[in-house]
Order: sequence, then structure tokens, then C-alpha cells
Amino acid sequence: MSSTDATAIAEGTSVPRPARQNSFSSDTLQTLEKRLSQRPDRQELQDRNILKEGNVAPALQAARDQLQRSQLEDKLDQKLLHRPKPEELVKSGILKADEAPTDI
Repeated sequence: MSSTDATAIAEGTSVPRPARQNSFSSDTLQTLEKRLSQRPDRQELQDRNILKEGNVAPALQAARDQLQRSQLEDKLDQKLLHRPKPEELVKSGILKADEAPTDI
């Protein structure tokens, strides 16, 4: 740090910074601006399944999707545990005796 920088900091004034140089050429910037102006809107991207619906931050979308899948798996497991046995289906007339599986 130079003495002028230290003096500026001590006096509470800002230190002058050199002007930033653009690392892109003007042609590159124009091309980028053109492509950005032509990109599809959010609804079109959702319709094409490129973006997911909802107002969840992209960093949280994977966690949300995993949670939903886990909840669906748990729900399915519960439904399978409580499904009727083949014998009960035969008794209630839903299945015929020859249609009932025997190895379950």
C-alpha cells in the first residue's frame, strides 16, 4: 500500500481505482446481447421441460425433487403394505380361484 493510499484511507476518502478493461471484444459483446435478447421466456422453457416449475431457487430444486420422490416412495410402500391378500380378493369375488397367485 502506498503512502497516498494510506492517507486516503485515514482521511476516510476512497482510493481511486484504475478503470476496468473489458475482456471481451465489441463483436463478442454484440453477439452476446443479441443471443440474450432472443432467448425463450421462462414459460416456454418450462413447457419444454428445460426449467422446472415453481419459485424454488435452482440450488434447492434437486433437494425438493428428492424430497417429493422420497415422499411418493413412502406413500407407495404404505399402500402396498395395506393391499388385500389374494385369498381376500377371491372371497370377495374380485378374483377367481384359478386367477389367484399362489407364491405370494
